[in-house]
Amino acid sequence: MKLDILAFGAHPDDVELGCAGTILKEVSLGKKVGIVDLTRGELGTRGSEEIRDEEAAAAAKILGVSVRENLGMRDGFFVNDEKHQIEIIKMIRKYQPEIVLCNAIDDRHIDHGKASKLVSDACFLSGLMKIETELNGEQQSAWRPKLVYHYIQWKNIEPDFVVDITGFTDKKIEAILAYRSQFYDPNSTEPESPITSKNFFESLNYRSRDLGRLSGLDFAEGFTVERCLAVNSLGDLL
Repeated sequence: MKLDILAFGAHPDDVELGCAGTILKEVSLGKKVGIVDLTRGELGTRGSEEIRDEEAAAAAKILGVSVRENLGMRDGFFVNDEKHQIEIIKMIRKYQPEIVLCNAIDDRHIDHGKASKLVSDACFLSGLMKIETELNGEQQSAWRPKLVYHYIQWKNIEPDFVVDITGFTDKKIEAILAYRSQFYDPNSTEPESPITSKNFFESLNYRSRDLGRLSGLDFAEGFTVERCLAVNSLGDLL
């Protein structure tokens, strides 16, 4: 299955928190989108691997993505080395996306920055013909995505561009709430973490509003880029 966009996240819920609105919009435009989670989020303060698996599947259905896979890397301990790069390359070559979305370039959680660089490096290496990979016994062809964009997570990184997600924010929150074990619940008796606070949950809405305010939109999601952006003409800008 060839995809238009492949979104990577270090943990289940990273993609939802960082770029669910963008994914929902692209799916509504007829684009084929997939998600690859690197880990099962087994070190999370709340929940379990099995619960996170169920939540990720429920969120994927809400987002309308064509496929969601989990590579089963070690939460907190995966590294940017050949072994892990090859696993990412196999996914890139399997789905041949034109665009890859991945974790924030720098963030509070150490896995986010690591995943960002790991996926970015794998996107380049995936285009090298002399790196040979097999999937299900079949030789894969080299493939390099045309574009790699990094979504924004905990830290307020200044975006290089934003996507108008007006009309998709309610569905984005619905996808995030599919992770019922992870976020604000006044009735929960489980331990607290930075993402279980009411303040964090409310920040998801006001960040989108603020990025929209700065861009003349109602709601927006921000991304950083790896190379200079170009437009065909000035009229392409909103």
